[in-house]
Amino acid sequence: MKRFFKTATAGEVTDGYAVLLDGKPVRTPAKAPLVVRTKKLAEAIAAEWQAQGEKINPATLPLTRLAGTAIDLIAERRPQIVSEIAKYAATDLVCYRAEEPSELAVRQHRAWQKHLDWASSRYAPLAVTAGIAPLTQPPVALDAYRRAVAAYDDMTLAALHLATAALGSLVLALALIEGRIDSEEAFAAAELDQSFQIERWGEDAEAMARRAVIRDDITLAAHFAALHRAA
Repeated sequence: MKRFFKTATAGEVTDGYAVLLDGKPVRTPAKAPLVVRTKKLAEAIAAEWQAQGEKINPATLPLTRLAGTAIDLIAERRPQIVSEIAKYAATDLVCYRAEEPSELAVRQHRAWQKHLDWASSRYAPLAVTAGIAPLTQPPVALDAYRRAVAAYDDMTLAALHLATAALGSLVLALALIEGRIDSEEAFAAAELDQSFQIERWGEDAEAMARRAVIRDDITLAAHFAALHRAA
């Protein structure tokens, strides 16, 4: 699509802040006004549009896309999205530790246990196992995590949904979205096993591409959530 505007700005409206292109509001794919809660998020989205060249490239509008997802999809499918996110607590990455080699087990404990301890204190304890045998988590704990997820607003849920899928861990995603860890620490924790294998056997192009996508999704989720939290 050819660029059809000169200036992108953020403007205060009744429900928050809108993104304006030559004074006209940006709309989501479902034609809803793109309105966010904080000025900083609206300004960052406006900056994405202002940075467009002669042609608009949707791939360079990630904040716009995530905000649109929150407005168009999260609101319509909220119970389903909450369930999709909360189910990760039942099989959370940080609850499954290696038996061998011992070096990997030590790295996992060092990288994961502090986040699991935090989540256990803040929400509910989760059990840990060694190996790949299925682990049944206490129903009361799973219910606590589900309630925690359901308490977030639609914008935060959009970021949390993206982060949880990328990380394979609700514990790490919650820590990321709440600003307890940054995107690099979250990526390192989620990709610990893979990184351990790469140290020994190297990394092929397919693995590099997969990890780049994961890193980008984690970074986007963290950035979006931080802007949404900003006063």
